[in-house]
Amino acid sequence: MNSFEEVKKELYRFEDLGVEESENGTILIGKAIHIAPLAWLNKIYPVLNEEDILLMEKELKTNVPQDYKDFLTNFSNGLNVFVATFSLYGLRKALGRSVEASRQPFSIFTPNLYERPENAKDHYFFIGGYNWDGSNLYIDKKTNKVHYCDRWDATSLFEWNSFDEMIVSEVKRTTNLFDDKGLVLDENNYTTPIEIK
Repeated sequence: MNSFEEVKKELYRFEDLGVEESENGTILIGKAIHIAPLAWLNKIYPVLNEEDILLMEKELKTNVPQDYKDFLTNFSNGLNVFVATFSLYGLRKALGRSVEASRQPFSIFTPNLYERPENAKDHYFFIGGYNWDGSNLYIDKKTNKVHYCDRWDATSLFEWNSFDEMIVSEVKRTTNLFDDKGLVLDENNYTTPIEIK
């Protein structure tokens, strides 16, 4: 089983709470009515094509790391796990406040262009983060390792050897913070890879 199949299997553990496909092709898994009437636990977005990647790279003025490009074009254009407890970023294709417009990933441009930590090196490519404290994930394009860091400080606090290793371990770790109804097991427990004090 490859890493994307493992991630999909983990996200679909909550399919008994419902699965729908939105108008834009987003797969919604696990209705979260305890949060809001239209909330869903997990969202898998429609994949990007090569034209989308070129547009993204032109805007970012850098290349997308191959491992992340493979994720965006073969699995999902970003990812939201447990109502953005853990998120991977992608290309937003529409703006607006409608329900459909909201069913898109967080923009990959935000952490790479507008909210980039000042000490981030040019070869750091930000790919995701956590809603617990706004902390970040990035790929070091020189080593292909994935690093976890604070919101405004790119100093590595934890690392994975590859994107595949990170996504499988983080999706499993995150889903295990919730019960089979999608309720958090301990509201006081941090949801980041390590506790930042």
